[in-house]
Amino acid sequence: MINFTPITNVIGILLIIIGFLMFTGLPFSWYYHSGDAQAIFFSGGITILAGLLLWLYEFRSNADVKKREGYLIVALGWLAMTTFGTLPYLISGVIDNPTDAFFESVSGMTTTGASILTDIESVPAGILYWRSLSQWIGGMGIIVLTVAIFPLLRIGGVELFVAEAPGPTSDKLHPRIQETAKRLWAIYVGLTGLLLLLLWIGGMNFYEAINHAMTTMATGGFSTQNESMAAYDTPMIQYPIIIFMLIAGTNYTVIYLSLKGRWKNVWRSDEFKAYIGIVLGLAVVVTATVFFRSTMSLEAAFRASIFQIASIITTTGFVSADYTSWGNGMTMLFFVLLFLGACAGSTSGGIKIIRHLVFFKNSFLEFKRLLHPNAIVPLKLNGEVVRPKIMTHILVFLLLYLMLFVVGSFVVSVLGLDFKTAIGAVATSLGNVGPGIGKVGPVDNFAWLPDSVKWVLTFLMLLGRLELFTILILFTPYFWKSN
Repeated sequence: MINFTPITNVIGILLIIIGFLMFTGLPFSWYYHSGDAQAIFFSGGITILAGLLLWLYEFRSNADVKKREGYLIVALGWLAMTTFGTLPYLISGVIDNPTDAFFESVSGMTTTGASILTDIESVPAGILYWRSLSQWIGGMGIIVLTVAIFPLLRIGGVELFVAEAPGPTSDKLHPRIQETAKRLWAIYVGLTGLLLLLLWIGGMNFYEAINHAMTTMATGGFSTQNESMAAYDTPMIQYPIIIFMLIAGTNYTVIYLSLKGRWKNVWRSDEFKAYIGIVLGLAVVVTATVFFRSTMSLEAAFRASIFQIASIITTTGFVSADYTSWGNGMTMLFFVLLFLGACAGSTSGGIKIIRHLVFFKNSFLEFKRLLHPNAIVPLKLNGEVVRPKIMTHILVFLLLYLMLFVVGSFVVSVLGLDFKTAIGAVATSLGNVGPGIGKVGPVDNFAWLPDSVKWVLTFLMLLGRLELFTILILFTPYFWKSN
């Protein structure tokens, strides 16, 4: 039997936090006299009021979150956050279509970065800040922050953390789940602050720096400029963004070990080594291609190439150049990268390198098993044997991901999109990347899409951000059975 009391309590807390975070946009509204302070104030107030009503409804301080409650909290929590996240857009009038407002809110919270705004620079400062903040909130997962304060509520949170935390791994920085959540957020906040400082020194004003620092660490990709990062064509700004995109795509356990100086443990991570190897290998190939096919200097070609590679692999979605203009081969390469993703346990979306690594390692070992059918040939990762249960989970995930991509592409094609745009839109939405190919490429946006297509892509964004199973499990009969 599902206990709905902790579900309403926790979602209430989520909305209260979201409401107060909305208020942090007020100083920018007042400073820039952007005229959106009232909209932000009412949006925050309504969200906090709704949160209080849910929190106080049959409130219990000793509720225990089981698996079913954990999955429901995550799914309904994200639905509630994205729904109330539309209020600043709708009340201010920046977006007057509820479908567009929900699309922008979901794109923000899921750190996808696909936008329906055609003139970003005309958006009021406070609303634009909320747009960036929504990505920062969704980056690490507001629910992970909620887990950190669960001891105050006396609510068990381990099932909630497992249901929401991205990636197939369950590495913990501390035996206590609340301490793990606190340390994750401490690293997240610290890196965001450091990048803010570097961008400020590099030439951005404080407002631009805080917006881009938040969306970089969240691997979100929302910018304050219509041209995205192409508007900041300077090494002093683009190189820090590149470095921090790659850091944001790294497993936070690896980041924590690095900060503790435990380099031996860092280099035991097969996924991290593969991640670095893929980025460096692609940087050489793409840089050589761009350099010999354009009039760019070697440094400019390298910077443009590594920026696009880091942006797509980490699913950040920033744009400093149009990779579809580099030829059909490069367009195809970057389309394939939409399915890669960075490391598990990072803020990036996508399939994640660890799943690809396990799949290809197991496929290679299968040839050895065919030659030696009686031999036991275990699959090892980080020097440890991968359990069959994990292998099954990864293979099912990959199959579901492929099926969703094919079905999603078919559906949006039926709804009016051409083939190239359809596969680009579905791949980038499911992978939480942002730019795709076709008419949703790096220099285009999603405003022209029919509302029906936007709803399909919105659902895919949520599926991708919550690693498929968290949402899909709700549609199975097993979830709702009492036993």
